[in-house]
Amino acid sequence: MDDGLEITRLPTPSLPSLPPHAESYDNHRSAHTPLIIDNGSTTFRWGFSTSPSPSSGPNVIAKYKERRTNKPLLLFGDGVDVESGAKGQARTPWEGDVLLNFDALENALDHAFVNLGIDTPTVDHPVLMTERLASPLHSRSLTSELMFELYSAPSLAYCVDGLMSFYQNSAQPPYSPFTSDGLVVSFNTASTSVIPVLDGRGIMSHAKRIPWGSSQASEYLLKLIQLKYSNFPTRVTSSQSSWMLRTFCEFAPSYSTILRSLNDPLALRASGRIVQFPFVVPVYEEKTEEELTRLAEKRKEQGRKLQEMAAKTRMEKLVQKENDLRYLLDLRDGRDEVSKREWMIKLQEEGFDDDAGLEETIKKLEGDLKKARKKEAEGEDVIEEPSFPLVDVPDADLDEGGIKEKRKQKLMKAGFEARARARAEKERTRLEREASDRKEDEEREGDLLGWSKKLRQEQEGLMLKIKDRARRKAALGDRKSAAAQARMKSIANLADEERTGKKKRKGGGEDMFGADDADWAIYRKINTTAPSSDEEEDLNQLTAIEAKLLMHDPTFTDAHTHASITSQRSALISAFRPLYKEGDVEGSSRIHLNLERWRVCEAWFSPTMAGVDSAGLGEVIQNVLARFPDAEKGRLVKNLFLTGSPCQLPGLVPRLHETLRPNLPTGMPIEIVRAAEPDMDAWRGMARFAGTEGFARVGVTRAEYEEHGGERVRRWWGGNWNGGFIA
Repeated sequence: MDDGLEITRLPTPSLPSLPPHAESYDNHRSAHTPLIIDNGSTTFRWGFSTSPSPSSGPNVIAKYKERRTNKPLLLFGDGVDVESGAKGQARTPWEGDVLLNFDALENALDHAFVNLGIDTPTVDHPVLMTERLASPLHSRSLTSELMFELYSAPSLAYCVDGLMSFYQNSAQPPYSPFTSDGLVVSFNTASTSVIPVLDGRGIMSHAKRIPWGSSQASEYLLKLIQLKYSNFPTRVTSSQSSWMLRTFCEFAPSYSTILRSLNDPLALRASGRIVQFPFVVPVYEEKTEEELTRLAEKRKEQGRKLQEMAAKTRMEKLVQKENDLRYLLDLRDGRDEVSKREWMIKLQEEGFDDDAGLEETIKKLEGDLKKARKKEAEGEDVIEEPSFPLVDVPDADLDEGGIKEKRKQKLMKAGFEARARARAEKERTRLEREASDRKEDEEREGDLLGWSKKLRQEQEGLMLKIKDRARRKAALGDRKSAAAQARMKSIANLADEERTGKKKRKGGGEDMFGADDADWAIYRKINTTAPSSDEEEDLNQLTAIEAKLLMHDPTFTDAHTHASITSQRSALISAFRPLYKEGDVEGSSRIHLNLERWRVCEAWFSPTMAGVDSAGLGEVIQNVLARFPDAEKGRLVKNLFLTGSPCQLPGLVPRLHETLRPNLPTGMPIEIVRAAEPDMDAWRGMARFAGTEGFARVGVTRAEYEEHGGERVRRWWGGNWNGGFIA
């Protein structure tokens, strides 16, 4: 089933790590060391600019009430995973790629400042903070209000994380000597940004962003898995799909070429990656022969006791009926001893309206007792021929009550005769079938090959009829097909009074449709939803023929049956999603990733395939480059810089080469470089920049904020600073 492919087991979730101890604040108490905060959608990083590496944690908070002490808790990062009930209350400062939940941001900043050991009423440190490309002015204004009015920061500056990663790598190999031109492609959690940089300055007016990132790719992979495995025994979570995205997915140099190569079932199966989810093997208790024998004896004993109980119950019911009959007979015998009025009162007390009701009950009890005694004596039901004495009596010799009884006996006689004819017909059919079976047995014993060939021809004929009927139903579903056109023509003929010769139900006219058998043949032809009795009969006959062939023809196996042939899937589909045997718990808990490995990554270059109305990454890069002359365009593509965690997916560099090369002038070199540490370079670049003279010129002081408001806070590499990479 797996063709020797390696099976990767889903990693076991690690226990949440304890929060790091607070740093010593004594070294920074009066040094005004800049604070570096990377406010990412997934990870929140913070630290002083002089620290070798930042502290980090998931950018998520949760307000949770502890069950035992009933005290409210405020959890951040990994602490949310410690309390299982807190996961449902988790919140993040980001809504997609927009910063909106500022109470969550405030809680994250509180955690960061406490972790840094800041014990003063205010945060007396310049702050450098990241923001997304093209962030709304509202988000920046409220973040500035939070930093200045709540924490009283002396200054605040914003920067784009992708540019900071570019800045960190600009003075590192392979950039030698110092390089300040390039095209930054930043892969973020909920977006992907393209920013041109010339002479150390980001050209923000030409920057572009597409609404597709790793979170959308992870959700897209999860939807594809749910569509492919609609009855998967285990719930696939978003974190598991993110792990599969990072582990198995890759970019295809040419997606159409990959699709054509995967048309071969062997290639499709070889390209698969198998993920084994946790499963529990059912435990079956094996019993010894002695235990099985003891259980069988126990079941027999239970059956015997049930039979005895049933016989006892029948006997009790029989005794009860005999007592009831004896009581009613005694009641009837005492009718002449009382007056008529007393007799009617006594009947009503016993639940009878008149004498006829009493007689009918007595007659029914006598009949039941008679049948029960015969059944008890003979062991089976006996059909007793009833008598109908009034059927042959003339009506003139009967009174009104006798005439009514005569009609009743006629109906009973007709029903009895009809049942007798049905039994005779059933017996005749049984005898004919037995004779046919004997004849068939003689034919099979005399010529097995000829008998088998004959039945196989009948099977093929029935299968062809069923297939043609299914093909016709499918054709009727297409209104442009010839079958559908013929159906509409038949409907039109029925509606045409002159051509059909039938009157419509108008002006009191009589509708004669259905008077002829041909009308119903037309109705069955035009009705596409009515079940066909012929189809059911053909299926029953086909099942009987296949049962005979399976029993007597050794060359006829289950693979030759109609059910097996119609349920067979193509090799391509079985390679796309292998089917495991029923009861294979381990196999049914596996996910086979093949086409999804390239399809999810292809959505970066074609978001429309995932339902996102946006241009792809290749088209956006071409649009950005089209705004520059060839000389500057050559400087940009000579340093195509990739940053962000998704840029580590395999195949991205060749795919960008294949996408950009046909749209650039011949001979223009393309060099694509990936960030040294795509996750950490943005923070390190911010820390490096905070130690330069340029940092003091890009920030907004508290006095400027109080004078102009949060909307005047500038962004690094903004329109009013030309410092570039000044170390």
